[in-house]
Amino acid sequence: MSKPMTKTQLVAALAEEMGSDKKSAAAALDAICGLITREVAGGGAVTLPGVGKIYCRERPERMVRNPSTGEQFKKEADKVVKMTIAKALKDSVNA
Repeated sequence: MSKPMTKTQLVAALAEEMGSDKKSAAAALDAICGLITREVAGGGAVTLPGVGKIYCRERPERMVRNPSTGEQFKKEADKVVKMTIAKALKDSVNA
C-alpha cells in the first residue's frame, strides 16, 4: 500500500489541475475544509459529488470495557463524524 497524499502534494496537484498557483490552491483547499468543518459541526451534512457524504452521527450512552484491566464502565453519549463513500468512487476503485 502506498503512502497517503500529503497536504503539500494535494495542493500541488490541485494547483496543476486548476491551472493556478499553489497559493490560491491552498486557499481553496483551506476554504473547503473550513466549510465542511462548520457544516458538520453544526449537525449538517456535506455531499462531495463523486466522493461521498460527510455527516455527524450521535452515539448513545453505552457500556465499554477497558481492554487492559477488563473493567467495565459507562461511556457518555457522544458524536462521531462518518463518511459514506459514493458509488462512483467505489466503482472507479474496483474497475
